[in-house]
Amino acid sequence: MSGTIAEPRSAPAPGTSAPRRTARAGGPRAVRSAATFVKYVLLIGVAAVFVGPLYWLFTTAVKTPDEIYSFPPVWWPRDPSWDNFALAWNAAPFDRFFLNSAVTTVAGTALKILNAVLTAYAFSFLAFPRKQWLFLVLLGAMMVPGHVVLLPNFLTVAGLGWVNTYAGLILPGIGSVFATFLLRQHMMTIPRELIEAAKVDGAGHLRILFGIVLPVSRPILLTVVIITVVEEWNNFIWPLIVTNSDHMRTLPIGLMMLKNQEGLANWGTIMAGAVMVLAPMLLIFLIAQRHIVGGLTQGAVKG
Repeated sequence: MSGTIAEPRSAPAPGTSAPRRTARAGGPRAVRSAATFVKYVLLIGVAAVFVGPLYWLFTTAVKTPDEIYSFPPVWWPRDPSWDNFALAWNAAPFDRFFLNSAVTTVAGTALKILNAVLTAYAFSFLAFPRKQWLFLVLLGAMMVPGHVVLLPNFLTVAGLGWVNTYAGLILPGIGSVFATFLLRQHMMTIPRELIEAAKVDGAGHLRILFGIVLPVSRPILLTVVIITVVEEWNNFIWPLIVTNSDHMRTLPIGLMMLKNQEGLANWGTIMAGAVMVLAPMLLIFLIAQRHIVGGLTQGAVKG
């Protein structure tokens, strides 16, 4: 047969091509390993920044005074003591503070969510003049710092005789632009066919709202409820302004009173009081954190 047969290529000399291919193959793997290591180091650092103060708070609350002021620091109490909690509870009327915070949180959250749901439904499904302009005005209210309206609200509450009352604590804060915005953004993603079908069946607006819209909006509604509960529970400035007796004070103010009473001499008692204020909201957040993250991402791109 005619034609030439190609000669086989000579094998690469030892220590040349093969090692270079190995180096190229191992290079990206080494880079990925280094990047993963750096990510874990950064995550550990961020976790330490956020978890470290909480750890120190809870451990200090069960330490003895000698352990609190010892150097080097005692990272874990040798004999945890719960006496600080009893001292904090008796140093201030925390039972009354808990009651006031519970009432204002439950009532304030219920009224705020009801107001936000009705407003969001109106902006989503009702047709009325200048609706878009009114919604822009509503968004503009988010840019106004809350401290700007403290004086007008107080003058209004004082004129109505609501100083040092639950009405004065709760009613001025039942409007939430943030909650209305989140709910409206989600409601805009609900298929209009559902609403039209309900109207054909003769359903009114309240039936559509409570029978169709709210069940579909359950994740974002739960998120808004949790955010509002934490906001109401931790509210400090307005209860401090609108109340003038220990009988109507709330927990954040009670914690400030505890700190002023104990000074810098008994940090264990102060930390125990802080744990009592923090524990309910921390428990709620740990239970519902996945609902918060999931709810905030729903309806975020449509407006």
